[in-house]
Amino acid sequence: MTAVEQPTRRARRVVGVRGALTAWLSRPLADFHLLLAVFGVLTVLGLIMVLSASAPGEVAEGASAYSVFQKQLLYVGVGAVMFLVVLHIPLRRIRHGSTMAMLVCVIALGLVLTPLGTVAGGAQSWFTVGPVSFQPIEVAKLALALWGAHVLVTKRALLDQYRHLLVPVVPVALLVFALVMLQPDLGGTITLGVVLISLLWFVGAPLRVFGVIAVGAVAGAVVLAVGATYRLKRVLSYLNPDDDPLGAGLQAKQALYALAEGGFFGKGLTNGSSKWRYLPNVHSDFIFAVIGEELGFIGCMLVLGLFALLALVGLRIAARNTDPWIRMVAATLTVWLVAQAAINIGYVVKLLPVTGITLPMISSGGTSIVTTMMVFGILASCARHEPEAVAALRSLGPGRVGGALRLPAPEAYKPPPRRKPVRPSPPPRSRRAAPQTDERRVAGRQAPPSEYRRRDTRRAQSRSEGPRRAR
Repeated sequence: MTAVEQPTRRARRVVGVRGALTAWLSRPLADFHLLLAVFGVLTVLGLIMVLSASAPGEVAEGASAYSVFQKQLLYVGVGAVMFLVVLHIPLRRIRHGSTMAMLVCVIALGLVLTPLGTVAGGAQSWFTVGPVSFQPIEVAKLALALWGAHVLVTKRALLDQYRHLLVPVVPVALLVFALVMLQPDLGGTITLGVVLISLLWFVGAPLRVFGVIAVGAVAGAVVLAVGATYRLKRVLSYLNPDDDPLGAGLQAKQALYALAEGGFFGKGLTNGSSKWRYLPNVHSDFIFAVIGEELGFIGCMLVLGLFALLALVGLRIAARNTDPWIRMVAATLTVWLVAQAAINIGYVVKLLPVTGITLPMISSGGTSIVTTMMVFGILASCARHEPEAVAALRSLGPGRVGGALRLPAPEAYKPPPRRKPVRPSPPPRSRRAAPQTDERRVAGRQAPPSEYRRRDTRRAQSRSEGPRRAR
């Protein structure tokens, strides 16, 4: 083989791989299958890492090594059931129920501030019933995305006016922000802000709106940071972590040590040392540090690649749909999950201040994992509503995955009927003007207009001759 033939064969292989990949991606259900693959890999990886990260701490406290893992496995089971339920519900019903869901979430966020709520982790943001706890802010994010998209799509013909663009989505979102900050929950407020900004961005709001939001967000962050001591410590430790290495800067420094010790290939599963009480909240907020220590650079790139693939698939689903509500929902939910993962990874690698946001599908947390699985269910349903997917599923059948899950055939998008233009009202008639009569309506449709004119002429003549004869 000559030196000229080797690059030629490589080029042919590259072209062949590209062609095969392009052909597979052009299939009707490619996005649906890719989303299921990302969902499955993230679920399995999350369970493995929660077990590895939580076992040493539970043993050190005298509990079972599988206590946190068993709870996470239970919540994953509940989330899987909700994933299937959401897949079976038509998106039209989900859209119609979004208003009631938003109302229920606002009421729940108000009730959690009463004695019905439970304080955990310094925030009164939980409802606790026996061994089960529930955090309404997680569901409120999903409700805001669904309801906000519904309102903005319904009013899309009037969105050139600011009062229709901002009302009622922005006031309701600000009310939710206020209720969440009263708990207080800074991480929940940030993710709610991501959802609101995504809705306004994908609906095509002017850039000046985002400028005002940015100024308000910076001003609010400064006020919140100064108003609470623990938030101010987080900001100062981010700016200078060496001032308090055993206090506010402990988590950030220990996370960097864990990532540095992992190297390229990592120490191997269960062999990390940061989870032995060196790194607080290791199985929830800082689980990415354990991934870097035990799975190394390869494990970190796997997580980053999965979320990058999720961003690509989610935005592709939004671009290939024709229903404007589905387009906005798919794009907003995708940005929410990817932005939340980016914020979590950002403060683990010390690019952002610590905010306490979990890594979706991987960190431990009951309400978070169930809600995230519901989001994946909605995204999967959106993928099945692509026009090519609808045509394929209705003509060729549900396929292997759809048949195994017994999924109903999706409904094709029907644009709303155009409203008839309102007829202008006739001008007011003067009293002196003679009323105009319709010849066909008076004489009947069978009689021609000429016959009516003859009869009208005879009547006029008879009336004029009557007074003359009387004289």
